[in-house]
Formats: sequence, structure tokens, C-alpha cells
Amino acid sequence: MAADQRLQALEAFDGTKAGVKGLVDAGVTAVPSIFHHQPDDRHRNFTVPVIDLSSLMSSNRASLVAQVRAAAETVGFFQVVNHGVPKSAMSAILASVRSFIEEPVEAKAPYYTRDSGRSVRYQSNFDLFTSPAANWRDSLFMEMAPEQPAPEEIPAACRSTAPEYAGLVQQQLGHTLLELFSEALGLRRGYLEEEHGCLDGLSVAGHYYPACPEPHLTLGTTCHSDCNFLTVLLQDAVGGLQVLVKDEEGKQSAWADVPPVEGALVVNVGDFLQLMSNDRFKSVEHRVVANTVGPRVSVACFFRTHRAASSARVLAPIVTDGGARYRSTTMEELVRQHYRVKGLHGTSSLDHFRL
Repeated sequence: MAADQRLQALEAFDGTKAGVKGLVDAGVTAVPSIFHHQPDDRHRNFTVPVIDLSSLMSSNRASLVAQVRAAAETVGFFQVVNHGVPKSAMSAILASVRSFIEEPVEAKAPYYTRDSGRSVRYQSNFDLFTSPAANWRDSLFMEMAPEQPAPEEIPAACRSTAPEYAGLVQQQLGHTLLELFSEALGLRRGYLEEEHGCLDGLSVAGHYYPACPEPHLTLGTTCHSDCNFLTVLLQDAVGGLQVLVKDEEGKQSAWADVPPVEGALVVNVGDFLQLMSNDRFKSVEHRVVANTVGPRVSVACFFRTHRAASSARVLAPIVTDGGARYRSTTMEELVRQHYRVKGLHGTSSLDHFRL
């Protein structure tokens, strides 16, 4: 498709404010070309670790820290169970995100925006006009900390569930995870939270992946790493999340499934934490494949400094042995580099800061 034709197609799609859900409701039987991705069918069997946090306060804490360390230093992903976030809150936030996305277009339209300055944004593909191909997904973004949006800014379907769920993930599970990551680096429990403000900011993204008529032609979410400290993901039972893992020799990479586990939350290391850990922890690329089954609904909590403070917050490697592998940088600069190279396979935003 010529560039001008592609732009016209993108503008027409965006102008409906109906998202991918609107295409499916209209009965589309073929995936439009603006959603076409290059196929990547590399696959391998790999089991992402499942860590039981119920032993947190027992004498087994050292074993728990070792499990977190092993996962963070290899695949950068793990799932946690018995994490303290009630299943009722998890079910409620998934249901409320689905309820909002499935509302009539005219009800959702007031929230549809590409203004990144708004605390609450409903849209299909935040990078629609800059990415090589669009994703088969609609999203609701909410900046929940350090300041929550006014209640009337949040869609009615999520007005009570989103603040409750965000608070549980941030103040309970987030606090616990940062303690474990600190200890895994050989530091005191409160180091990452107290010295580096890793718990200060939280963004919540509710993603809705409609059933796709031709899933082999597109992706739900393209290959990427997360530009933050860490991510906590709640996924429903549909599945589709994959992580890029290397073989036993560390040479060839392929996609491994992260299957839904009843009651579990998925945790992954972000770019900020890889830099701060001086490469001990790995921020690994991942994606979501499209599916004939759907919708798939997920809710991601991103731990990152609020936009206004990111220009002044400096990231620097924590050097425990050897030398620094990265130069210091601001969060704002790292985020800019992240989006500059996004979509370029085999290229990490962290490479720009490597010494």
C-alpha cells in the first residue's frame, strides 16, 4: 500500500473511534492491510517460573529471593500465586474493562483521544500513525499514581474497580516485589522503593483483543520490552502472551507461551530495572498473538515515574562488582530512545546507553 493510501486508511479507521471492536462488530471477515505484520513463527517449549509468595514471612524467604533472582536473571518473567490481591478484585477489573470496551461507540467516544497529557485515554493503538503495522487491540489507559484522575474522568464501568485494583497492586504486591528484587541484588529490602522511587508512579492499561478472522496475518501486541521498572499483568483464560527466550546455548531465540494460571499474576522486569541492575536482571521482549477465540482481556500495571518527574529522575547502574555497563541517563531520555527504536527487531533502547 502506498504511503498516502495507508495514511488515509489509518485516518479513516481512527476517525470511527470504534477501534478494532468496531471492525468486528461490522462483520469484517478479512484483516485490513494496515494490521498486517511480518510472520514470525519461531517457537520453543519453555516453562515460565511460577513462584508461590505464601512463604514470604516464613524462614523460606531466602529460597523465595533465590527464585526471584533466578527468574529475573534469565527469562525476566515469572508468575506469582498467593500474592495477596483478591480474586474478586481481579475478576472485577477484567469485567469492568470488558464492559467499557463493549459499550456503544457513542458512549465511549468522549474518552477516545490521542492526547497523551490526559490521565484517562481510550484508543486503538497509541502509536497508530508511527508503527509499521497496527495491532489487533483496543485499550483504556489510566494514570493512577502519584495522583488519581478525578472520578468523573474514569469511565463509569471502571470508576470503582480501577482505583481499588491499582491500589492493591501498587501498595501490596508492588511493595513486596520491590523488596524481593532489592534482596535479589544483595541490597536491603527497602532500597529500590525508598532510594529510587520505584513505587511512586503507576499506570494501568486495560487491553481488549477481539477475536480475529485471520490471526496469522496480524498481532495483538507487537514485539516489545517494557520501558519501566516492572510490570504486573493480569490476563484472562484466553491466552496469547509470548516471551522471547534463548536456547540452552544462548544463541537462538524463539517464542515461548506464558499460559494463564488460575489466580496468578505475571511479573516482568522493565528496561529501567535492567539498567539499574547493571544487566543482572533482564528486560525481555514479549508479544501477544491474535486468536480466533476472543475477546481476550488483560490489565497491565506499569511501575514508572510520572511523566512530569521523569525529566529530572536519573537512572544509574547499581554496581556491586566489576564496572558499570551503562552510562547514567534520565528516565525521559530512555523513554524517548525506547520509542525511537520500537519495532526495530533485535534493537534495544538500552544499547544506546551501554558503555
